[in-house]
Amino acid sequence: MNILFLHRNFPAQFRYIVMELAKNPLNLIMFITCNDDMEIMGVNKLVYKPKREVPDESHPYLKTFEEAIIHGQSAADIALVMKNKGITPDIIYGHSWGSAMFMKDIFPDVPLLCYFEWFNNVQGSDVGFDGTFLNEDGMAKLRCQNAHLLIDLYSCDAGICPTEWQKNQFPKEFHNKIKLLHDGVNTEFCKPDNDAKFIVNDKNLALTANDEVITYATRGMEPARGFVQFMEAVEKLLAKRPNAHVVIGGEDVVCYGAQLEKGSYKELMLAKLNLDMDRVHFVGALPFNEYVKLLQISSVHVYSTIPFVLSWSVLDAMSVGCCVVASNTQPVLEVIQDNHNGLLFDFYNVNQLVEKIEYALDNKDEMQEIRNNARQTIVDRYSLKDLLPQHIEYLESMMKK
Repeated sequence: MNILFLHRNFPAQFRYIVMELAKNPLNLIMFITCNDDMEIMGVNKLVYKPKREVPDESHPYLKTFEEAIIHGQSAADIALVMKNKGITPDIIYGHSWGSAMFMKDIFPDVPLLCYFEWFNNVQGSDVGFDGTFLNEDGMAKLRCQNAHLLIDLYSCDAGICPTEWQKNQFPKEFHNKIKLLHDGVNTEFCKPDNDAKFIVNDKNLALTANDEVITYATRGMEPARGFVQFMEAVEKLLAKRPNAHVVIGGEDVVCYGAQLEKGSYKELMLAKLNLDMDRVHFVGALPFNEYVKLLQISSVHVYSTIPFVLSWSVLDAMSVGCCVVASNTQPVLEVIQDNHNGLLFDFYNVNQLVEKIEYALDNKDEMQEIRNNARQTIVDRYSLKDLLPQHIEYLESMMKK
């Protein structure tokens, strides 16, 4: 079959499905993207450069929409070239981030499946969680940020959303179009290894599961992922536990939410806190295999998020069998049950976070059952070997309609 994938970032959520489909030489796998960084054998990557940046003079309400249009137009240009060469996909699977916006105009009879990740709401989720609510101008801007999503919701034949929490953010009138189906976790790769070793390169330090290691890792160091509270907890923990090391993965950027007017949140917290930097290790964005090694030697892994998209990282950590201490926010509660497969704390309660981490460190035998339950949760509900066939079966069923 001929399958066209679309995502700004290659391969992103489609990594495993394109790798699996590409194994069949009878499949023609095409992937339109603006990411030229990597290749996957058997995948025909069609790279575009956005025609232009969103101009500063654009209406503030329309910047997100215009950015989506620019990517959608760029992807559509490549699709038109395909069509003119006589190449018609049997199905199109695109991320709802603008790339798929005009596909139905080019291939009106081809089934369009969209991956839906998040729909903005002015209350009940991430907005207002910190007690700061939007004024009328902010609400209008947020409403307009859904414009490209609404086009995809209308245009697509079906959608996929990875978690129930995320699906519930979308308007109920579209729920019948959206199938709940997670991307899947590679449980055969993300698994416990008591002999693992993680090297902190800049300090020539080798950490193992025998060390007391507190880990934290997300894409960016930002309030939305609890970075501020975590660093405040680190200061307290280092003062109380002389043998503890803290390893922080991720880049010094803000992926979600507003940036500081000057400097970064990492710079802010390092200036504010008194930390023993011989025991605090910022290791940057890690290759996936190194990230798994970090999880395998972790004594306690901290994951925190406002009511927003659930990170892949926490599911990977559970699959490895980490003792996860996580915020008791809605996306987390879909996966973690307190004292069963993880420990939960109130997002803003730094002292409670410290207490939970210390309890986990001081009760390793009790935590082993929680670690086992964490892995079993992922094996039972999120295993790639179970979910990947469901994805492929769903694609095939759409082509038969």
